[in-house]
Amino acid sequence: MERYKNLDGNSAVYSYELRPNAIAVKFDGTSQIYVYSYPRAGHTFVEQMKLLAISGRGLNSFIQMNVRRLYDR
Repeated sequence: MERYKNLDGNSAVYSYELRPNAIAVKFDGTSQIYVYSYPRAGHTFVEQMKLLAISGRGLNSFIQMNVRRLYDR
């Protein structure tokens, strides 16, 4: 997994991994990895999350507002 840049300095996201049809996210203080995939979270949201992860800004807010519980179980 790649370390999230956290350019705003207040994100709960620790690291992420881009996958062909998904993004995996690890949050601070947890060992669990949350996978947000096309079938569950939707293509548009997953692709937006990938862009935010790469940019290092806004991923945690986006997750909280749009896909909070839409991770694969």
